[in-house]
Amino acid sequence: MLSLSMRLKWFYRGDLDGFFGLFADNLLQLMLISVLCVGVAGLPAAFVAGRILPGAALSILAGNAYYAWSARRLAASQGRDDVTALPYGINTVSLFAFVFLIMGPVYRETKDPMLAWKAGLFACLGSALIEIVGAFVGGWLRRHTPRAALLSALAGIALAFISMSFVFQIFASPALALLPAFFILFVYASRLRLPWGLPGGFAAMLLGTALAWGLKWAGHPLFHPDPNPATLGLNLPSESVSDLWDFLKNHDGWRYASVILPMGLFNVVGSLQNLESAEAAGDRFDTRSSLMANGIGGLAAALLGSPFPTTIYIGHPGWKAMGARWGYSWLNGVVITLLCLTGGVTLVLQVIPIEAMIGILLWIGMVIAAQAFHDVPRHHYLAVVLGFIPAMAGWALLLVDTSLRAAGSSLFLSVDKFGPDLFVRGILALNQGFIISSMVFAAMLVHVIERQFLRAALWCLAAAALSWLGVIHAYTLSDLGVESRLGFGMAPAFAAAYLACAGLLLGFYYWDKTGVKTPRD
Repeated sequence: MLSLSMRLKWFYRGDLDGFFGLFADNLLQLMLISVLCVGVAGLPAAFVAGRILPGAALSILAGNAYYAWSARRLAASQGRDDVTALPYGINTVSLFAFVFLIMGPVYRETKDPMLAWKAGLFACLGSALIEIVGAFVGGWLRRHTPRAALLSALAGIALAFISMSFVFQIFASPALALLPAFFILFVYASRLRLPWGLPGGFAAMLLGTALAWGLKWAGHPLFHPDPNPATLGLNLPSESVSDLWDFLKNHDGWRYASVILPMGLFNVVGSLQNLESAEAAGDRFDTRSSLMANGIGGLAAALLGSPFPTTIYIGHPGWKAMGARWGYSWLNGVVITLLCLTGGVTLVLQVIPIEAMIGILLWIGMVIAAQAFHDVPRHHYLAVVLGFIPAMAGWALLLVDTSLRAAGSSLFLSVDKFGPDLFVRGILALNQGFIISSMVFAAMLVHVIERQFLRAALWCLAAAALSWLGVIHAYTLSDLGVESRLGFGMAPAFAAAYLACAGLLLGFYYWDKTGVKTPRD
């Protein structure tokens, strides 16, 4: 074993292919952070480059280094050199959830970008702590939550807040964005291997960049780099413990529990699924230490100024098929860190238009939505679709609220002016805590489909308790926007309705025990 470990190299030929793929993915997340934190949360570009990205970089570096070391150690212990490190980076779904559901609303309500950033730090901290706890109880969570419930909630967010938001941007700039987007769809859907083994996302980025600059030189400038970009320089991370403490001391951070709790749960379960995927491909990593590294990476991000947790990525079998081992992981961490600490991401945005990359987000949203159907039994499809509905309501409310603000109004001023064709109060109720209600709805219907009426009744009781406490459905409108209401008796009508549903399911349970059966297709 020792002699093999001495023969193990730190870099293999396939690691170069793996590096380009993982680097393109991580670079996209950093570009999105740079764009969305400014556009949605109102943060200055210099603050994003000098404070958020350095913290994100160190969390990525630490995780990549750990998973590279873990893969090499596994290879040495098993006497083989074909182990592939788990891919790792910023969690795309959490990125969008925290920007659009926490940081953006805080900024719209208060016009204080620093407060929005601190709320994001709190969300990242909470998610990381859930992942650390999940290292010990992740298996129990998976056993007691139907897969359709977890995947449908994730898929609803992916379709609404990832795919659809960027579909509009693609079709708003078809000359620049449509070709790279469809290039990604065609290459990924066909699983076509490109010349020289180029990753599809990287090739699309090159294509979109060439198209943007070609149009610019031809006199059709659709790409407008920032005329006052941040300059290159050394940006060292700094601690954010005092900022987190200030937020916890002076603000009600628990109002965002309906976003933070499910996202932490998603990250735990998603990581478990990715570990299973790696094991199926031949690489069995220790569950507890892998999940613990995930949580510690997110914790480091929050304490160093990044509101965005890191996680194990999907796609381990794909990297393994490329011949990647562990060198691609540590190389990705080093390059990403250098870009972030020197302001290189800002320079990249001066060269590469975001439209060249957003087709990848469309693909990610489609894959996550398709997974919700692919990885559950066919007779659970109805539950998956039911789980989509709350996320659709959340997205609809975002569109309505954004449109009203652009017109100089607000929901507070206009909520009673909508006609009977748009039940906006129903949208508001479904929006509040929609990630949790999505899981509850899908889990409830899964158990009903399986005629496990007692379990379905327990999920209804959970919905009643969550409504009573204000975690779901409870809201109040003010001139600052839609605000959560946590406490006792916050949504009594919903609590009573869910209690009645639980009683109905108990009745079904006793009726079903009489032996009356209805055949299921």
